[in-house]
Amino acid sequence: MDIVSRIKERLGHLRQSEQLVAQLILTDLQYAASASISDLALRAKVSHASITRLAKALGCDNVRDMKLQLAQSLAVGERFISENASVREDIPAIYQAIHDILDINAGLIEQSLVEEAARCIAGSRHTLIFGVGGGSSVVAQECHNRLFRLDVLSNAYSDPVMMRMTAASVDVSDVVVVLSLTGLPSDLIDAASIAKDYGAKVIAICPDSALADIATIHLPIKTNESDYIFTPSTARYAMLAAVDILASEVAILTQKKSREKLRRIKHELDEYRQGPDRAPLGD
Repeated sequence: MDIVSRIKERLGHLRQSEQLVAQLILTDLQYAASASISDLALRAKVSHASITRLAKALGCDNVRDMKLQLAQSLAVGERFISENASVREDIPAIYQAIHDILDINAGLIEQSLVEEAARCIAGSRHTLIFGVGGGSSVVAQECHNRLFRLDVLSNAYSDPVMMRMTAASVDVSDVVVVLSLTGLPSDLIDAASIAKDYGAKVIAICPDSALADIATIHLPIKTNESDYIFTPSTARYAMLAAVDILASEVAILTQKKSREKLRRIKHELDEYRQGPDRAPLGD
């Protein structure tokens, strides 16, 4: 358990003087992480001994260790701790944030790279799609949804063990698409490395990162997180746009094969839904 969670969990069980220090820490984490023990004692109106006892009560070796752990929690993000760190965003602001992230990413991916990646996928025997975590797992499945209707044999995986196993099953005629909003998950890096070792081409949709360095082709994206912690990350829209860009290029290359399959899919969906002719394909 991180130190901020420990403070909150144990707050009601501390001595009164220790509670005063604990409440000061939660109110101003940045100050508590940098202040001397004398300054903390003065501001909380307690003795030095109370601060030492609090450190021990929190499972720290000493006050110095407690301050180090506070600094580490601060590095994760003070905006998740302070109740005053966020200002509510209204509906127009949410749409604007989506617009802003797409503006940041517009033109970031070079057309020549998209065309090269699309040729790899269109000519592949099998395309595997990997993504872990909340956003990337969903987009990996969406990428599969885009590709199978274009007559591309594909499968999406988010389980780390399945990613390793399927990566080990590839050969030189296969492609692996890896999706990440950070490029940092070790499971993705490992799976991409395995696939590349066995000859598959690796297409990475991610920021500049260790995962991008492994890739045969890197389609870059950028993220821009808001200080408002209660709004879902807009970065996934940048990843979705990159997937749509790639799928659109694949569609151009596979149109002779995919046109009839798209027509059949549309026909069966219209029969199933009994809705308007212009309803979205695949929903």
